[in-house]
Amino acid sequence: MRLSVAAKEKAAKSSKKKLPVRERQKPTLATERRCSIASTVGILADPWAFLVLREAFFGAKRFEEYRSGLEITRATLSDRLRRLVHEGILRESSYSDTSSRVEYKLTKAGIDLYPIFMSLMQFGDRWFETSKSGPLQLIHETCNCVSKPIVTCSCCEQRFSARDVTYIDGPGTGRIAAETPWPSRRTADDFMRGRPSSVSRAIEVVGDRWSFLILREAFYGSSRFDQLQAELGIATNILTDRLARLIDRGVFRKKLYQDAPERFEYILTPMGADLHGSLMMIMAWGDRWRSQGRPPMLLRHEACGQIFTPVVVCNRCGKAIDAFSMKYRMRYNPDQYGGRKSSRAVPGRV
Repeated sequence: MRLSVAAKEKAAKSSKKKLPVRERQKPTLATERRCSIASTVGILADPWAFLVLREAFFGAKRFEEYRSGLEITRATLSDRLRRLVHEGILRESSYSDTSSRVEYKLTKAGIDLYPIFMSLMQFGDRWFETSKSGPLQLIHETCNCVSKPIVTCSCCEQRFSARDVTYIDGPGTGRIAAETPWPSRRTADDFMRGRPSSVSRAIEVVGDRWSFLILREAFYGSSRFDQLQAELGIATNILTDRLARLIDRGVFRKKLYQDAPERFEYILTPMGADLHGSLMMIMAWGDRWRSQGRPPMLLRHEACGQIFTPVVVCNRCGKAIDAFSMKYRMRYNPDQYGGRKSSRAVPGRV
């Protein structure tokens, strides 16, 4: 017997009502720990954005200054400049009242990234330069001394290590929708464009945003694969790849804790542990510029018992450093590179 059109429509509606509930549910959105580190490394882990920022600290402002120094395509540079302006790291400023062209200058938030760069520079000098002396010799104008900046506690003004810090939930603690990383096709050499740089070496060894977050969880106490996967919500193949790369670069080592089947812990090496200060500076920047006054995590320095903010200071005079108090001498010939020669450079080479 043939069904009428009305009967067919009624039967179709009835069949839809009988679909299992699970087939009509929307997919669950991925979430991640609310964290000031995550909100900051999304910028720094992109090689092109990082290199633009590095050149900005060397004094680059105009489009062609960035492009010639980095040998970057116009489309890629335009995209990163636009993103950094959107993030509030750079601002556009007209050449003059009669020109339509703009310069890209660091904002207060952008200038405040400088201590992070200094802490990463010291890490790079310690671990990747055979002479323990990097491409730049820093001179702190406040004390007029050659300086090797260090990360200290803002309360007792003493250096600290990962073992000296307790992590406490802050007013902004919780979980949020997982961020989408900046799209980037990177190679091992991408961070090294333009000029010799210990900061670039430090960023390159960690790699991308996932690697930063794995490192973060290691400092929070996670050492096993399932712990890292559960906390980060990361795919197993991506986690396996990032751990293998971090082991290869000397940040982690594997330690067997179960024989059948084999299970490993991933333990920070001395090199990996030495990234703690830089990671805490990254957190401090995110707390200041991305948390709306509600930091997700608070740090307590066990030596003095105080909740503190990490600060980068001169190792000679103990004063906080900033982008306007530091000059440098170069240990390389700048004529071999197309990057801008900053006005902060002292004449002559080391």
